[in-house]
Amino acid sequence: MTFDADTKMQFLYTLRSKGVTDARVLTAMEQVDRADFVRGIFADRAYEDMPLPIACGQTISQPSVVGLMTQALQINPRDKVLEIGTGSGYQAAILSKLARRVYTIDRFRRLVEDARSVFDKHQIANITTFTADGSHGLSDQAPFDRILLTAAAEDPPGPLLAQLRVGGIMVLPVGQSDAVQSLIRVTRLDTGYEYDELRAVRFVPLLEGLGQE
Repeated sequence: MTFDADTKMQFLYTLRSKGVTDARVLTAMEQVDRADFVRGIFADRAYEDMPLPIACGQTISQPSVVGLMTQALQINPRDKVLEIGTGSGYQAAILSKLARRVYTIDRFRRLVEDARSVFDKHQIANITTFTADGSHGLSDQAPFDRILLTAAAEDPPGPLLAQLRVGGIMVLPVGQSDAVQSLIRVTRLDTGYEYDELRAVRFVPLLEGLGQE
């Protein structure tokens, strides 16, 4: 299957039916072919609205969840975005269509290298990749306008909250790794942080340290 006009139409219809309604987000997801980020035996399922396995025991999130998380960030064209959990690179590629600069971190070197190769192939120049412990963020590039976690933490990590500018937004799943988690949006205010619960989700856990692959 190819990402032709009919496939895109069905893909976008599914996204809208799941609550992805922001026009800029839908345009970005139309421009990024998910099949570029799915390899092996699952390649022919790239346009289904379901998570799929990738290397290092990780997953590429289902498109509707990617869309809803991106929509919740309310990204502006001049924003600097930090993503924790590069994974396949699909989410970062979509963020790159909406923001000025995207920094993305993963603890698995193999995933970072694979994602970087796709970014280079498609000449996506505004993404910077790192192999590192994402729970610490990137203090030397802070503050960030938006922060997105694609792995679940029990609570929003303190270092990441500190790297969010006043007025900035962070979206992440929180909860125990063996239970359904809640997707929340954190907005940093002059007086503290405001928390909004968005929906139930399920993500791999946010782990400290570097991966073995």
